[in-house]
Amino acid sequence: MEPRIANFPIDPVFLNRWSPRAFQPEEIDQHALLTMLEAARWAPSAFNEQPWRFLYALRGDTHWPEFLASLDDFNRGWAQNAAALVFVLSDAGADTADAQAQSPALRSFDTGAAWSQLALQATRLGYHAHAMAGLEYDVARRNLAVPGRFRIKIGIAIGRRGTPDLLPPDLREREQPSLRRPLTETAFAGPFPA
Repeated sequence: MEPRIANFPIDPVFLNRWSPRAFQPEEIDQHALLTMLEAARWAPSAFNEQPWRFLYALRGDTHWPEFLASLDDFNRGWAQNAAALVFVLSDAGADTADAQAQSPALRSFDTGAAWSQLALQATRLGYHAHAMAGLEYDVARRNLAVPGRFRIKIGIAIGRRGTPDLLPPDLREREQPSLRRPLTETAFAGPFPA
C-alpha cells in the first residue's frame, strides 16, 4: 500500500480520512455519532439555508432493519457490519425569495460540505465513514418517511475499521486508502487549460 503524502502541509486528518468497507461488527456510542452530526451541522451554506438533514440508526436499534433494507444488495453486503447508518437528505424547497438560494444544485453542494465535515469528525474520533450512492431510493423514501421536498443524497456507513477478511473475497484487495491525482491536474491559475 502506497503511503498518502500531501505536497503541501495540510492537517493529517485529510490524509487519514478514507472510506473502508470492512467494519468491526460492534455498536457505537450515540454521543460519538452525535458529535459527528454536530460537526456536519456547522458546515457553510449559501444564504445560511442549511439544507441538509440526517436520519440515522444505530446498530441493533429498532430502526436498523429499515435502514439496512434501504441499501442496495452490494452495499448491504458489507455495510451490515457498520455501527451506524446515516441517510443524508437535501431540502429541495426554498424558504427565501432569492432564486439562487432555491437552486437544488446549490443545496446539494452545501449538503456535500456537511457530509465532508461529518467524515472528518469521524476520523478525528477514530471511526471511519463510507458514503454510498448505491441505495434503494424508493424503499428508503418509504421506509424512512422522507417528505417529498427532500432529496435522498447518500447513505453513510460508520464504524471502527475491521480487517479485510470481514469482506467478500472480491472486495478484500480493494480495502486500502486511495490516492489522489496531482494538484497540477486539478487546480489551475486562470482559465481552464486547453
